[in-house]
Amino acid sequence: MKIVAVTQARTGSTRLPEKVLKMVDGISLLELHLRRVSGSKMINELIVATTVNPEDDPIIHIAGNLGLRSYRGSVNDVLDRFYQALQGSAADFVVRLTSDCPLIDPQLVDKVIQRCIDQGLDYCSNVLDPHYPDGQDVEVFRFSALEKAWKEATLTSEREHVTPFIWKNSSYKGGSLFKSDNFQENYSFGHLRMTVDEQKDLDVIRKVIETLGIDRSWLEYANYLESNEGVKKLNETITRNEGYNKSISKEK
Repeated sequence: MKIVAVTQARTGSTRLPEKVLKMVDGISLLELHLRRVSGSKMINELIVATTVNPEDDPIIHIAGNLGLRSYRGSVNDVLDRFYQALQGSAADFVVRLTSDCPLIDPQLVDKVIQRCIDQGLDYCSNVLDPHYPDGQDVEVFRFSALEKAWKEATLTSEREHVTPFIWKNSSYKGGSLFKSDNFQENYSFGHLRMTVDEQKDLDVIRKVIETLGIDRSWLEYANYLESNEGVKKLNETITRNEGYNKSISKEK
């Protein structure tokens, strides 16, 4: 059984341009993300999927310096970019991650992977009903599910965000195409943000790392935010999944 993670990375963010190249504690957000993901014990290969835009050359360089494979594909059809990045990988299960989550926890990633395998699921994530901080998002699915989505997804929101076709047609959402479940433990931290979409998010990440460093667990970071109201408030008004919501609004 082969488990391949693909992380999406680009510099063309409209709210915070070149955000994945921003530096924290002497390291780019992208490199920090990749190094933390590489701590997973279950992932066999990590691929960086970026765009054909020349502006994304630095992403290729960072991945190469870490010895990781990368793929360049469509700017807007992210589902196609994601699918094509996996060609030749012989993946059985795929882990979808995004590079604007610099503090992603590899142990949490492994827990979601294990749940997906143990329950014989087509799709498992901790975001169907989010109880973890935004920025600790993990999606795991069979390659066959991804391939079906690649062939059949037609909506812009389904092409721009990779997994909506899968989770909308999953058993957890009342669908019949994919057996699915939401991963959660006894936590309620869905209101916290550890992702980077805007400058305020970056300010929070820098403060957290300045205090705790780059090697702590997601729970230690979450407890720090809960205990430091001034830091937590910096980005608490930003909406979760704003990009996906914008895609839905355009379709309507």
